[in-house]
Amino acid sequence: MSTVERKPWAAAETEVLVRSMMRAPSVHNIQPWLLEIEPDELRVLERAEPALPHHDPDGRDRAASCGAAVANLELAVRILGRAVEIEFLPDAREPELVARIAVGAESPSATEELRRYGAIDRRASHRAPFEGVAVPAPVVHKLVDAGGAPGVEARLVRPGREVAVVARLLHFAAEHFRTDSGYQRELSLWTIRDEGSHRHGVGLPASRVPAGSVPWAGLVHRATEVPETAELERRLAGETLLVFVTADDARADHVRAGYALERAWLAAVDLGLAAAVLTQPLHLEPVRSALCEDLGLTGFPQALLRIGYAAEADPLSPRRAEREVLHGGPDPAGHPSGR
Repeated sequence: MSTVERKPWAAAETEVLVRSMMRAPSVHNIQPWLLEIEPDELRVLERAEPALPHHDPDGRDRAASCGAAVANLELAVRILGRAVEIEFLPDAREPELVARIAVGAESPSATEELRRYGAIDRRASHRAPFEGVAVPAPVVHKLVDAGGAPGVEARLVRPGREVAVVARLLHFAAEHFRTDSGYQRELSLWTIRDEGSHRHGVGLPASRVPAGSVPWAGLVHRATEVPETAELERRLAGETLLVFVTADDARADHVRAGYALERAWLAAVDLGLAAAVLTQPLHLEPVRSALCEDLGLTGFPQALLRIGYAAEADPLSPRRAEREVLHGGPDPAGHPSGR
């Protein structure tokens, strides 16, 4: 797409762009992105720090988090009435450059884009049981379609045998991470325990990650209850599960997976649903391999998205200050309290 010469973004437009990016989901809420804004182009960069060597040693979740931010930015540009074209990892000489978003001529936004943009501020991880009401098949089809992107397939985990497979693998992964001392230290490090006075904007509020029970707790703490496989299967059977599968397993695939996942998540919120993502188990190679083999996947599983109806809205996680997101602004350490 050829861009057109444009005037600099107005202050209100810049705020729309930055705030949309800030509300994207990220691993451990580290928000590993920076934004460069030019009149005809947006550039999303991945921060060199912070890192999660125990949870995310290969940086898959960091890259996916940046991909999710790109999905939000795309919607922001569209509701500002501009055409948009995305190029992922456009320059090998700039490995930190995740995406270049070319901004084109005036182009009215569609009603669906407006609705999904409105879902950005309502999207949050649901760390509790769903209501037990089945998601209608036509709605599931819409979510699958929304989660499709070049090189990425959003695939339903089918009831019965496939849900049983996922339950078995989640049980295995939960038992592993619950006793992994390095992982538990890192998770504790990124847990915010002084929420009333916390000023860093990154990390996981303790009130949002109670010990809880699998799969609702999401991240597994030492005190997290891991039910027997049969009970875990029963719980998962009352939810809708999507698995996001990429054609390859390179960094570009991880970025695209995050982009596709966020598109599906926003579509779910727009349709009155809640969701939560699971990537932690897929960092264990036996889990990834078994999921591929037992579900007959033709690529690499990058994430699971649990979807259902929630009785009430979920609280939002803290965010960095806007000046920290714009490239060239202050570069604070970004470490949560207690580090």
